[in-house]
Amino acid sequence: MTRDLIIIGAGGFGRETLDIVEAINAADVQARYRVVGIVDDALGEIAGARLAARGYAHLGGLDDWLAGDSTADFVIAIGSPAVRSSIARRVEGPNRRAATLIHPSALIGSEAQIAEGVVVCAGVNISTNVVLGRHVHLNPSAVVGHDAILSDFVSVNPAAVVSGDVVVESRVLIGAGSVVLQGLVLAHGTTVGASACVTRNSAPDSVLVGVPARPLALDEASR
Repeated sequence: MTRDLIIIGAGGFGRETLDIVEAINAADVQARYRVVGIVDDALGEIAGARLAARGYAHLGGLDDWLAGDSTADFVIAIGSPAVRSSIARRVEGPNRRAATLIHPSALIGSEAQIAEGVVVCAGVNISTNVVLGRHVHLNPSAVVGHDAILSDFVSVNPAAVVSGDVVVESRVLIGAGSVVLQGLVLAHGTTVGASACVTRNSAPDSVLVGVPARPLALDEASR
């Protein structure tokens, strides 16, 4: 069965999400999704040209879409966990269904629990008994170890590693190439910098950088 789909977000991750949809459709005997178009409040000239070159229509901003009577599924293809959470509060409802998109090349272990709105890119490796909450994003070649729990609106950026038994609370961003060691807890709103190695639990809304990762001081974060 083919379902209509709206992509929210025309930036880089939005176009990567289009790649996932195209790969899903190519892998099936019958295409699973028909992309109706892209919703974006601030479509730039370059992003617009790149969408047009691929034959995808810009449908206007979020308010335009919400004012209509579309029954299409949607996916929020925006990298920022906080922005994704804010948009979800506006668009989720009984008549709107969030699609879950998993690239055919991703490896999914046994007993995985994957919620609505999750986007899993090419080359991702998800181990056994992993839980992914609503609107989690796993970027290309990310690794999630056994028994890890990723709460709603978590983003794991390219080639990052979340080791086994890690608990990642809501709206955490794990930077590209970073590593979170086994059994840790990343509190809600944490940002892990690129290539950092997290060796201890984090405080809420902290920014962790370096090897081993340390909290970034407020005066450093503001520079």
